[in-house]
Amino acid sequence: MEAKSNEVKIAIAGLRQGMYVSRLDRPWIESPFMFEGLMVSNEGLLARVQALCKYVYVDIARGARPDARFVQVEATPAAQRGVFLSEFAALRSTTWTVKSDVEEELPVAEKAHHHLERGIEEMMTDLHAGRELEMGRLREGVGAMIDSVTRNPSAFAWLKAIRKKSSYAYQHALGCSVWAASFGRHLGMNREEIDDLAFAGLLFDVGKTRLPSDLLEKSGPFEDSDHQQMRVHVRASVEILEHTPGITPRTLQAVASHHERHDGSGYPKGLKGATIPIFGRLIGLIDSYDAMTSTRPYAAARSPHQAVMELYNTRDGLFQADLVEQFIQTCGVYPTGSMVELSDGRVGVVTAVHDLKRLRPSVMVLLDADKRPLPEFLALDMSQIEADAQGRLLTIRRGLPEGSHGIDPAELFLD
Repeated sequence: MEAKSNEVKIAIAGLRQGMYVSRLDRPWIESPFMFEGLMVSNEGLLARVQALCKYVYVDIARGARPDARFVQVEATPAAQRGVFLSEFAALRSTTWTVKSDVEEELPVAEKAHHHLERGIEEMMTDLHAGRELEMGRLREGVGAMIDSVTRNPSAFAWLKAIRKKSSYAYQHALGCSVWAASFGRHLGMNREEIDDLAFAGLLFDVGKTRLPSDLLEKSGPFEDSDHQQMRVHVRASVEILEHTPGITPRTLQAVASHHERHDGSGYPKGLKGATIPIFGRLIGLIDSYDAMTSTRPYAAARSPHQAVMELYNTRDGLFQADLVEQFIQTCGVYPTGSMVELSDGRVGVVTAVHDLKRLRPSVMVLLDADKRPLPEFLALDMSQIEADAQGRLLTIRRGLPEGSHGIDPAELFLD
């Protein structure tokens, strides 16, 4: 990321107490620090940063100025990442803030979730029957979902985690639309842009309704001929949407390019890097994340945390590194629905991610430190509680695989 005017890059030997570290020499996700940005307030913290990094960026508007001897000059950062910065700066036109807490938002989100589910069911029925796509009910459902997500994205993310339909196609369409709205909110898009992105997330796979069901339900490895046949769905989706009133050019462009990849390995055109339309890049990443966290005919579901780490480990391959990091900021390192083990040994499921403290989510604690079920679940907001019962810093020790300790959040929390 290009340095801001008040940021100075310094060798780690020049870091002193009283300085504000705005960036490390690596993404914050690779560090043990809970917040993105920290004031070096004591010798212990100073030693931890010095042991981890070779250089850091300090914000001279928020802390002490460094000694000029340790200042390092950036090498043409604009040439390296200017395209990304300009694209995303252009998108950021709106600052969305949380308007309701999760408990308040859940009943409203439930109604919108049900409305959108019904709309998706009707859409799939119509398309499989060869009828045209009817946008009326879908537009109402998507609009209500976006209203909820812009107020508080955690409510819909929680419903997505626990209300899993048997049909992968239904579940995937709904999930991608919800994540698209959340990602657009995080990026500061205006409402019209979020609408377009959410509809792209909902509709990019409609062309699969023209493919044979035995191909879509195949549980074994795909042959080359299967892959070639599956690739047809992109063009089929575009053809359906081109004849659907109300579909914007931006949504259509995203659908047409959602299988292009940053390294040029995608299809149908083999586009690479910034030549892929930005909305197509966003939907492609969302599609992959939601697919990984869903049970498919040929693959078991990964936990949300596992999926996040897989995306992170392949950054600048299939997907642009900056894009991956922005998405992780959207959903959190431990997204809603993740099974986690706390530093005191207790086990729970993440129920909400907080905008300003994404490494300290709300967790429903299910098992005690000996991994025995609690008589009653314990709601724990880690953004408000920093210490365990012994006064030690309470953190998330690790994310757990799907189904750990025999726990399925959908079975526990679904009425």
